[in-house]
Amino acid sequence: MLYAIIGEDVDESLAARQSVRPEHLARIEALRDEGRLVLAGPFPAVDGLDPGEAGFTGSLIVAEFDSLEQARAWADDDPYVGAGVYAQVSVRPFKKVLP
Repeated sequence: MLYAIIGEDVDESLAARQSVRPEHLARIEALRDEGRLVLAGPFPAVDGLDPGEAGFTGSLIVAEFDSLEQARAWADDDPYVGAGVYAQVSVRPFKKVLP
């Protein structure tokens, strides 16, 4: 089943994000390589593709996991969690309708 993982950043998270971004992306790339990733990306803090120093307000990952518990465990192990980037993370079942 698909699950949406939504991380909401703490204020001033840019430096912490940058410090563990390679590890964060490696985990997402592994989902992609396994054919389990639907989409992933951050929410820019301003209306633009490159928010610069404004940074980001959170992230969204939609991927396939065997269970809600497995999706939560994967989300809990994210380097952004360990580095204090996220204030909170929610994991919800997701039903893709389109496209």
